[in-house]
Amino acid sequence: MVDEVVLLGTYVSMFAVRVKIALADKGIQYEYKEENLVNKSPLLLQMNPIHKKIPVLIHNGKPICESLIIVEYIDEVWKDKSPLLPSDPYKKAQARFWADYVDKKVCNYHKICLSS
Repeated sequence: MVDEVVLLGTYVSMFAVRVKIALADKGIQYEYKEENLVNKSPLLLQMNPIHKKIPVLIHNGKPICESLIIVEYIDEVWKDKSPLLPSDPYKKAQARFWADYVDKKVCNYHKICLSS
């Protein structure tokens, strides 16, 4: 069975880019659907009815939301490809720390720049 992988995102989202990088790193073929966040598609609203935001990875019809969760999911599902996170618990914790740091610092900087 061939996996059906769809990514809902927008080109200005660093969170969607994070997922694109993970998919590319693993060599996973996927369909990309650009979302208009002002006029959200019925597919986005159906796949992420709680937050109604991107990115959303749809794997064989099942949605996975939130970029860090998506990246971990990609790493767990496609184990036969090289791992995205280190296996050493300390190194894995460090990688998660820096991902969280980027989310909090870069995202806040990005919001400030967009509002100026």
